[in-house]
Amino acid sequence: MRNSRSFVFAGGEQGSWRVTSERAIAGDPLAPAQYLSVIPADEWTASQASEWILRGTRSNERYSTRDEKQSLSAIQPQLARPEATCAALIPIRKLEAWWDLSQDERRRIFEERSSHIAIGSRFLPAIARRLYHCRDLETAEPFDFITWFEFAPSAAATFDELLAALRASLEWSFVEREVEIRLERDYKSRAG
Repeated sequence: MRNSRSFVFAGGEQGSWRVTSERAIAGDPLAPAQYLSVIPADEWTASQASEWILRGTRSNERYSTRDEKQSLSAIQPQLARPEATCAALIPIRKLEAWWDLSQDERRRIFEERSSHIAIGSRFLPAIARRLYHCRDLETAEPFDFITWFEFAPSAAATFDELLAALRASLEWSFVEREVEIRLERDYKSRAG
């Protein structure tokens, strides 16, 4: 992925990532798609065929302290590593009860009670991730966040452990909708 801030994730019949599985963890699934394209928003055209599109933008780290951010930056791998031929797209929408909380209350649940950052750190550098925010975009989006993960096939079980640990946390009791889409890089495709 390029160093753009806003992206379109389009599920359809073509793309550089082949969908290997899709399942709804909570709430409704997305329409089935064979491939996923990840396209900088300024390159997206509405004429591109797709079953669904999700939009997200990179933003500041909202719940991490300076020390946590520096610690993560030191071990967080870059996306698009050659060995990272597996990926997961996980869009999430949280309950309004989450958004009704103040920022400091969400922080307490996010890290102090759920250990979100601490859990994620245990799985670095095997798994690279990037968070995209959707809630504050101009268009109404079906999810609040899109999380993108990349990893080598040998780290698939490690990725499953990461998801299990996060989903067992108090923070996940606020998830209203979550879809898990597993992907493999498709070297034959030239599109998106």
